[in-house]
Amino acid sequence: MADSKGGFPYLKQALIGAGAGVGVLAIIIGGFTFTGFGAQPTASSTPTVSSSASASPSPSPSDVRACSVAELATDPRLATLSATVLNAETKEVLFDRNGDTPAATASVMKTVTAAAALLTLGPNYRVETRVYQDASDPGTIILVGGGDVTLSRTAAGSQSVYRDAPKLSTLAVAVKQKMAGVPITKIILDSTLFTGPKWDSSWERSEQTEGYMSEVTALQVDGDRSNPAAETSWRSAKPVANAGKYFKQALGSAATGATVVEGAMTAGATQIAKVSSQPISKWITHMLQVSDNTQAEALARLVSLDLGFDGSFSSINTAFKKALAGTELDATSMTFRDGSGLSDLNSVSPKYIADLMLFVQKGEGVFSLINQSLPVAGESGSLASRFKGENSDAIGKVHAKTGWIKRGYTLAGFIDAKDGTSLTFAVYALGNVTSEAKQAIDDLVTGFYRCGDQLSNE
Repeated sequence: MADSKGGFPYLKQALIGAGAGVGVLAIIIGGFTFTGFGAQPTASSTPTVSSSASASPSPSPSDVRACSVAELATDPRLATLSATVLNAETKEVLFDRNGDTPAATASVMKTVTAAAALLTLGPNYRVETRVYQDASDPGTIILVGGGDVTLSRTAAGSQSVYRDAPKLSTLAVAVKQKMAGVPITKIILDSTLFTGPKWDSSWERSEQTEGYMSEVTALQVDGDRSNPAAETSWRSAKPVANAGKYFKQALGSAATGATVVEGAMTAGATQIAKVSSQPISKWITHMLQVSDNTQAEALARLVSLDLGFDGSFSSINTAFKKALAGTELDATSMTFRDGSGLSDLNSVSPKYIADLMLFVQKGEGVFSLINQSLPVAGESGSLASRFKGENSDAIGKVHAKTGWIKRGYTLAGFIDAKDGTSLTFAVYALGNVTSEAKQAIDDLVTGFYRCGDQLSNE
């Protein structure tokens, strides 16, 4: 894997062998010191917005902390509400509902993954897919996955969901040139970079068959989508074998009779071709905008490996805590089960997320990319169709990552409030929820926007 960086502060020593040494330094970003790495209601049941949090003019200065969202916060569509709102400048807690209690994050977890990847790998890190020729059998080649889930089978001039991703056809052209007419008789597929299970036991297999998540492998093509151009597309139970099938097709007549097997690199093999991914800054923007689970899980493994762990599910919790240690946020009681947020067993408090968003809202250093990549209410990504109608005054003012699992909906980010105050927030609606929870969350967050620094915690 290539590792080029620049333009952002980061802390990391060069990757050595399978692991990395971690330097302990201190830098200050925007005032933060880093010391290392490291009953289901219908729509008609929507509560009435209290006058103090309505679209009417903001309360006068004499009404400080008198702007209430209490009725919005008790909307039954929210099921069990956990939430934290902070004044981004003073870091004061303005609103709290079970905010210190760790709970399932859904895809809000992707903001943690993005932060861990940027602080560890740096925004310009690129992932390489390589091809080797066997030393003892020149007709045998080895396709080695480096964790690039964006590698594409699309034809030259066409695009997958991962714009400008590297292509198998580019690898195939280079291989045929290097082989100099030697027939390819065998193709070995090496996906051994990531270890352990390919699917977390707490995930529902419907995520795969409905097209939201691939199995986690270091070698796959187009995130193992059946349709490379569709964000949501059926995924298989054999992503590595699929990658081999498409690679053989790309090689054409040079590999007509070749057998394709899964295995590992052979001793003494010589590299004959490689392609590099787009920098992970591009991955992170796409991941946050559309909530790409496959990219999130690949990034989590790359963070694990870069910090000297084994790239497995079981390593993510320790790796993320090490990666985020420099933020000095207390993750002791948090559990990072995966990188995507699909697992109900992720357990991270809204307060932790809102505190992390203080760095994002500040938008300096590596956190500027997350700031710029979050969906924006009514305008972009997974928030493009939300905050409409009675909440339209918050359009363009809420920058946040959405989340959904079968037992909950979440939203977290920062708000440019009506009174000019900057807020950070995290809202979890967990339990027996329906899609109506999204509207209830938007109503509540619009209330935060309207109240600003005068938000009451009643």
